[in-house]
Amino acid sequence: MPIVVNLDVMMARRKMSLNELSQRVDITLANLSILKNNHAKAVRFTTLEAICKALDCQPGDILEYVPGEGEP
Repeated sequence: MPIVVNLDVMMARRKMSLNELSQRVDITLANLSILKNNHAKAVRFTTLEAICKALDCQPGDILEYVPGEGEP
């Protein structure tokens, strides 16, 4: 998939664990892990907004378009 989720990078920059982010954003640890590991097929804008608020960042800090990534 050409969209790469850099959630782990922003979490490391903010020194925030997956558990802490999960509690702040009110998303299950499993769903947040799916997003963090680039296995999500979609993300709601409300979820993205909550993550950006918790990490004090912009959506572009988390999502990146990489042409050819994961394409055959």
